[in-house]
Amino acid sequence: MQYPYLTVPLGQHRLPKLPYAYNALEPVISGRLLEIHHSQHHKSYVEGLNKAEVKLVEARQRRDYSLIKHWEREIAFHGSGHILHSIYWTSMSPMRNRWETPGAQIHKYIANYFGSFIAFQEQFSEAAINVEGSGWTLLVWQPAWGRLEILTIEKHQNLFQAGSIPILVMDLWEHAYYLDYLSKRKDYVRSWWQIVNWAMAEKRINLALSVQMPLIIT
Repeated sequence: MQYPYLTVPLGQHRLPKLPYAYNALEPVISGRLLEIHHSQHHKSYVEGLNKAEVKLVEARQRRDYSLIKHWEREIAFHGSGHILHSIYWTSMSPMRNRWETPGAQIHKYIANYFGSFIAFQEQFSEAAINVEGSGWTLLVWQPAWGRLEILTIEKHQNLFQAGSIPILVMDLWEHAYYLDYLSKRKDYVRSWWQIVNWAMAEKRINLALSVQMPLIIT
């Protein structure tokens, strides 16, 4: 299925609606935590991104770039937060409304690179558990390599491999799990696999496979 590219007008990003009710991911993620995470934390990224975009427009109009470093950092921080949270919500699905196992394409590419699904799951889980501070763990398609990769991001505006296309995203900031799991991040990570949305991961890998990004073009 082809999805048309939609141009978002400057400063007009919107908080996406969740594809399920706030309590739909219980008992893995409580309704209260999910509502706070979505309606407050994600919303703040959208607002910060819109503000940064407007400020950069104003800077160009005035030709005053004295605060360029600040606003470029803000657009990276809030923009990454908005993108990753949006994909995170669709990386999950209610237990009774999801594929139990990966689809054919993603299973093939997982097996080709990681050797087995179990090996992939173990590496992803350990990467997530060991993220320092606040961050993310991602399964990405790297068009430059033509394969999947697991990445960890400790600050989501930094430490990201250029060109990577997120396929599956797990939020490891404390606001994503602390209300339910306190400091037991490992329990959150282990439980999270019960709500992984493999149908959406299959859609994302199929879309990503159409992207070409050769490092050398002749």
